[in-house]
Amino acid sequence: MPEKKEPLDLNAMPPSAADIRNEVIKRAREEDQKQAKAKAIQEQKAADFAEDFLKNHVSEADVLAVRRLVANAVQAGKFEAMVYSFSSDLCSDSGRAINSGDRDWPETLQGKAKEFYERYQKLAKPQGFKLKAMIISFPNGMPGDVGFFLNWGSDRV
Repeated sequence: MPEKKEPLDLNAMPPSAADIRNEVIKRAREEDQKQAKAKAIQEQKAADFAEDFLKNHVSEADVLAVRRLVANAVQAGKFEAMVYSFSSDLCSDSGRAINSGDRDWPETLQGKAKEFYERYQKLAKPQGFKLKAMIISFPNGMPGDVGFFLNWGSDRV
């Protein structure tokens, strides 16, 4: 049911310019507070991820997530999947070796990324899988996130 609108009083005074300015300023402050709160939440999530990444070990849930990503890629007819990502800040060189294609990039890995790489070397590489690491984002022109890509395609494909 449509709302009934009150008739417009053409002789009523409009709000003052000061009132309108104050409303605009109030809304801008509310938006700033909303953005600051969202930024704080994101920063806390990043800090929590970094702490987990550096202090804890690869969990069963982490391994199951990789297997699920691979299964979904296979289902989609793909030969590669990004199976893990993390901030390049969590590499000992902030992702420089990965970004430049240095063959010693695995030496810069820390925490769970290092464990994932070691698991790859021990379990997946002998089974014919390949792993590459790439910088997948460049915020402000600097290396952002690293992606680990697991590949099971043939060299002949």
